[in-house]
Amino acid sequence: MKKQTVTVIATTVITTIILIAALIYFLPIIGPRYLHPMMMGGSAPVVASDLDTSTSVLTKQGLFRVSYASESTPPPLNQIHTWTIHVETADGQPVDNAEITVDGGMPDMGHGLPTSPQVTQNLGNGDYLVEGMKFQMLGWWEVRFDINANGQSDTVTFNLILE
Repeated sequence: MKKQTVTVIATTVITTIILIAALIYFLPIIGPRYLHPMMMGGSAPVVASDLDTSTSVLTKQGLFRVSYASESTPPPLNQIHTWTIHVETADGQPVDNAEITVDGGMPDMGHGLPTSPQVTQNLGNGDYLVEGMKFQMLGWWEVRFDINANGQSDTVTFNLILE
């Protein structure tokens, strides 16, 4: 073989080894952010028909019943909009002066909401204004509310399918 051919082959082999080593080294660091959850050992995809898409549900521990209404039905795509949520005790009494945080995302895609929605106003009678809601793509979304009221804390998750 010619010296130039040997040099090209050797350079290609060494470069490939370095790239594979770098991938193995950095995969645990960058993998969870950039790889699909299924590649990271996540659960099987959820079928939309298996999800509870109710707009009124009990919180995880059953302390509160929470419902939501979007200013537009269905919630718009790629537009910031508001929701009103209603929080009441399990026996139906409105919960006022609660501290509520909002989070969510697309479980199948492994990313969160594109905005940081906030509860901006207590409207009274258990109603709260949530501003900054936005969904940037079609599919399954979860929206979670952490509720602290009257010395009790609980969480509720709503499933939405945007089609």
